Amino acid sequence: MTTSSSLQITFVAAEAVPLAKTGGLADVCGVLPIELSKLGHRCSLFMPGYRRALHCGLPIEPTQIGFTIPMAGRHVACRILRTQLPNSNVDVYLVDQPQYFDRDALYGDTQGDYRDNCERFAFFSRSVVHAIEQMDMRPDIVHCHDWQTGLIPAYMATGTGDYAWTREAASIMTVHNLAYQGRFWHYDMVHTGLDWKYFNWKQMEFYGDLCFLKTGLIFSDMLTTVSPTYAAEIRSPEHGCALDGVLRERGNDLVGIVNGVDYQVWNPATDKFLPKTYDVTSWQAGKRACKQQLRQQLGLAETDAVLIGIVSRLASQKGWDLIIPLMHRWLEAGKSVQWAVLGTGEEPIEQELSRLAHHHPTQLAARLEFSEELAHRIEAASDIFLMPSRYEPCGLNQLYSLRYGTVPVVHATGGLVDTVTEANPENLAQGIATGFAFHGYRFDELEHTLDRAMDVCRTEASMWGKLVENGMRQDWSWQRSARQYSQLYAQTVAHKRNT
Repeated sequence: MTTSSSLQITFVAAEAVPLAKTGGLADVCGVLPIELSKLGHRCSLFMPGYRRALHCGLPIEPTQIGFTIPMAGRHVACRILRTQLPNSNVDVYLVDQPQYFDRDALYGDTQGDYRDNCERFAFFSRSVVHAIEQMDMRPDIVHCHDWQTGLIPAYMATGTGDYAWTREAASIMTVHNLAYQGRFWHYDMVHTGLDWKYFNWKQMEFYGDLCFLKTGLIFSDMLTTVSPTYAAEIRSPEHGCALDGVLRERGNDLVGIVNGVDYQVWNPATDKFLPKTYDVTSWQAGKRACKQQLRQQLGLAETDAVLIGIVSRLASQKGWDLIIPLMHRWLEAGKSVQWAVLGTGEEPIEQELSRLAHHHPTQLAARLEFSEELAHRIEAASDIFLMPSRYEPCGLNQLYSLRYGTVPVVHATGGLVDTVTEANPENLAQGIATGFAFHGYRFDELEHTLDRAMDVCRTEASMWGKLVENGMRQDWSWQRSARQYSQLYAQTVAHKRNT
């Protein structure tokens, strides 16, 4: 064990950059341990040994640790491999079990989720708690992320396995998106290795199913999620995904900490993807050059139209049931606006965007792909970044937009509320506004707010410049988030050891 000022922190997650990624969880777990280590903590990370993790380009070496886990009457063997997060001293331990993890994807294929996901991630969690004991790691904090790790706090709290390290280590569970819960057939309980007595409505049972996320929420010492507003929202029936009762009961143990941005990657002053870099003193010339280049690349007309950027999953959560009708209306009316869209997702949304782009090729460009380079260029070139998510636990693109001088227009929900300071009269008077927000998830609210933002962009240069520069001066770095996590860890350890 270490002192409270310098803690040993073990992260457990299903993904982390650059080893494997499907979403924002990977960004958090690939960067936060590095930033915490810079504050003096000793950090490590456990992940499944997916095929893509083993071939991610990092040097991977074997350890001396290998063992078997009893899984429903049979013994399944694994070994622990080791690498490090790039440019850090953060060790990454991979649970190498090819039967479970040597697959094309992390969680499923075109047919849906893998049918044995319960068994796969129960095995992963059981392997982690066993490996920590075998490696004599003695963590102060075990920081678990999302449903795939939800069993670990239960093993720690119940003493399952009788591991010495669990007696003093504290557990923290972070929810990145409450909608993903890890719900399985109740007879899959046999894979967890936990006593059936815990399968009850107060602990692991959830409407007749086994629920990994609920298990983590119940048994963890402390809970976090990725923004303060989302932490409040998920305690309500509207956003609680039927777990709001659990979260209200644990409300005193639930903290929201906004995710950070890696400004070494997302910085217009040093961005290798931009034709002209810029900062808060040179943004006008820089964005003008970026806009010209992007229009040429995407085949958009050279006009004085306001350019709206969207980089997003094409999913209903992201507000496409509002965006597409608005596109239809404004494109058909010949409104002075252009759209640059990048993303992949649900087929009906992709098809509708393709149709619109085909009929209005100089006003709407839709690239249905993943492109890191184009994402950076859209952020830099756009006047406005549109993010009308139905709900948004944290969101990262609005943070990128702020740094790139692209004024965000957002739905007032979750992390969007916590990071975009609305351009209302009071905030404008105080000189602190950074963007526009609409309240109430409705078409007319979005149209009115976006229209207002475009009007300011076109006709009120001084106010627009203030919004741009306020946003560019914001600090949403991972260093900021890491300091908040560091304080939370210290408080959690102190509470654990005093009770």
